Amino acid sequence: MSEPVQVCAEVRRLDAREPEFLNTLEALLAFEDTADARINQAVTEILAAVRNTGDPAVIEYTRRFDHVEAHGMVDLELPASALKAALDSLSVEQREALRIAADRVRQYHERQLAQSWEYTEADGTRLGQKVTPLDRVGLYVPGGRASYPSSVLMNAIPAKVAGVGELIMVVPTPRGERNPLVLAAAAITGVDRVFTIGGAQAVAALAYGTQTIPQVDKIVGPGNAFVAEAKRRVFGTVGIDMVAGPSEVLIISDGSGNPDWVAMDLFAQAEHDELAQSILLCTDADFIDAVAASIDRLLPTMPRRETIATSLTNRGALIHVDSLEQACAIANRIAPEHLELSLENAAQWIDHIRHAGAIFVGHWSVEALGDYCAGPNHVLPTMRSARFSSPLGVYDFQKRTSIIEMSEAGARSLGKVASVLAHGEGLQAHARSAEMRVEGH
Repeated sequence: MSEPVQVCAEVRRLDAREPEFLNTLEALLAFEDTADARINQAVTEILAAVRNTGDPAVIEYTRRFDHVEAHGMVDLELPASALKAALDSLSVEQREALRIAADRVRQYHERQLAQSWEYTEADGTRLGQKVTPLDRVGLYVPGGRASYPSSVLMNAIPAKVAGVGELIMVVPTPRGERNPLVLAAAAITGVDRVFTIGGAQAVAALAYGTQTIPQVDKIVGPGNAFVAEAKRRVFGTVGIDMVAGPSEVLIISDGSGNPDWVAMDLFAQAEHDELAQSILLCTDADFIDAVAASIDRLLPTMPRRETIATSLTNRGALIHVDSLEQACAIANRIAPEHLELSLENAAQWIDHIRHAGAIFVGHWSVEALGDYCAGPNHVLPTMRSARFSSPLGVYDFQKRTSIIEMSEAGARSLGKVASVLAHGEGLQAHARSAEMRVEGH
């Protein structure tokens, strides 16, 4: 048996009591989410080509980037039978895991379903809100080595619960490599159409429509830097979920937990990407030492140890705080994607947290369960956007339309109010339009 490869992570140690701590923290959190010139130019060309020529451009880019030959789009669309075959090919254990996760995600999101409502005022005026699902949504799913069936569950299920009319999934299959778990997840969640395309060209096809792929109303799902830049560019033509940054976890500890568990939870985010961020806030200096020792001991055993080491060294931190109150204040400043309250009495601290994508309460609530099967969505705001954004949910696939039915008495009464305000804004046609209802002729 071979010895584990020795890889070290130089995780910085910080003290929140130091006068320069906040400046150091801001530098640690800084992340410039901009595409370089090469990505910008490539995405510009791809979007224009697909918008102008449609299917031929998609086919050519798929040949060039994914090395997949297609004589037409029919070769790039998977029939429902292929999805079912992928599901049938799984082991019983894999199939059951997918079904359990899908059921839990569905049950959670069914509670988010918004309903239309209305009320009638005393004069007979009726006001309300009509809730309508989106007609068509595009779901981008990474393919090849970076295959995530959990992304299919987390994006497709809330869309289906919302009542989206048609869900179109795009997933690249580099050199024809198809991931059966991803296709099985599409079968379980009821995805309507699947195209084996990816990259900026897939985003463009969904956003603008082609001869074969209909234009969608919204694009959701993660992707590489080209996909993220393409989504950013097409926003406005279609809706998007978000432009996500690197994955983040912040753990608040009082020293009551297992240092190996904390170290592995830090690893779980760090293994995503060298830019991922894993931070520990702890009131117990000895426990921080124990976590550091666990990191040194466990890191060489990790298959993705080089990525973890780079992430922890460049963007990770072990921070000593004075109190849990201070830890919560720092957490609100960071507004992390994932927040673990690794505390003895964790529930009592939930109300101290204002900004976080998801809060995992107690030592047993490991973030990895949230990624796959706890139930809540794992598509969460990053880069401090939890200050103003929420997890992906059913509400992202529903739109709201105001309903206004004025009675004659209501129009006469409110017409006077509108007239005064319209004249104040210098909009005489607005004022006269309201005044005509007041006059009744």
